[in-house]
Amino acid sequence: MKNKVNFYWIFGVFLAFIVYGLLDQRISENAQKITIDNSVEIEVVFPNVISERMVYLTHSGDNSKKLFLVSQKGKILAFDGADKYDEAELFLDISHKTTTSGNEEGLLGLAFDPDYSVNQRFFVYYSAANPRRSVLSMFTTQDSNKNKADIDSEIVILEIPQPYKNHNGGSIAFGPDGNLYIGVGDGGSAGDPRNFAQNKNSFLGKILRINVADVSKSIPYKIPADNPFVNDSDAKREIWAFGLRNPWRFSFDSANGDLWAGDVGQSDYEEINLINRGGNYGWNVMEGTYCYKPKQSCDQSNLENPVFEYSSRGNTNCSIIGGYVYRGSKVPDIKGKYIFGDYCSGKIWSLDPQSSEDVKLLIDSSLKITSFGQGYDGEIYIISMKNKIHRFKFD
Repeated sequence: MKNKVNFYWIFGVFLAFIVYGLLDQRISENAQKITIDNSVEIEVVFPNVISERMVYLTHSGDNSKKLFLVSQKGKILAFDGADKYDEAELFLDISHKTTTSGNEEGLLGLAFDPDYSVNQRFFVYYSAANPRRSVLSMFTTQDSNKNKADIDSEIVILEIPQPYKNHNGGSIAFGPDGNLYIGVGDGGSAGDPRNFAQNKNSFLGKILRINVADVSKSIPYKIPADNPFVNDSDAKREIWAFGLRNPWRFSFDSANGDLWAGDVGQSDYEEINLINRGGNYGWNVMEGTYCYKPKQSCDQSNLENPVFEYSSRGNTNCSIIGGYVYRGSKVPDIKGKYIFGDYCSGKIWSLDPQSSEDVKLLIDSSLKITSFGQGYDGEIYIISMKNKIHRFKFD
């Protein structure tokens, strides 16, 4: 009997090696698509801008050349993007409203109204406590000082209950259609235990799309008539896409309006998705292009595959950081390429939107990358836990 048990144990180990060997082979084949490109470098910029736990950078789109830096702790700093030695000034402080009790909670997103130069409106996405929830709010600047936010002007647009302290999403951005898009994680824990991402009657694990052209306390937003599930009584009408685990960072290509999202994987695969109206991106049925629940023979019908995936198992990668399609003019070698990175490894890659086979490793850094930012001129910035702002180097 003992020998029989040993036989089954040895056979099981042998079978496991075969399965993992095949899996490693597939991962290796995927890795072979990536080539090394040493044509670009990054450098520290704005050395006088100091902040803790930087998570995002953007511009206001009003031709002021100002840049705005978001701290997870609840503050937004503003500084002159044309003055490399400018010192930042406090623009907004909602640290008293924001909780950072979870590593992924805090002030996470910022988007300026397309008509900001006229209406001085901007939107933030942050975590709040008691009860735990994600909050989307609108603020305006002070009447007497357009360089400062009016803390009393807040109008809460949307509150989303959060069952756990991770997978909150974080990106908010206006699309070329003028609507506001919101990335929301699956609610956290691990493996989406309550199946929120596939449940269209939940905001969790989704990208939402709402109209905030006429915000008021009584009617904070409207539902665009062409949202995919407006006539589905079993779905939230705000949903634009679903089946996402944690779309931490997404962006629109300023040239054609394509919506690119980096979706953070569970433990094995990180993925890049091109987000389409009504698309189901598979989580938690699949992680990347692999079955997750169940592990084998999962139903893949009507699921959108990622444009690209890479392994985060058995290496230094852990969490994809979605970036931007580069439309600046200073670094021609990456013109038209989608730039993305990984939080743990500090690596930065480029992907050709015309061919997902064309992926290049640009930078292998020690940065704990939290986000990419885009300036008023289309140049891309790298934000990290090093609490310094980096940018692709140019003369």
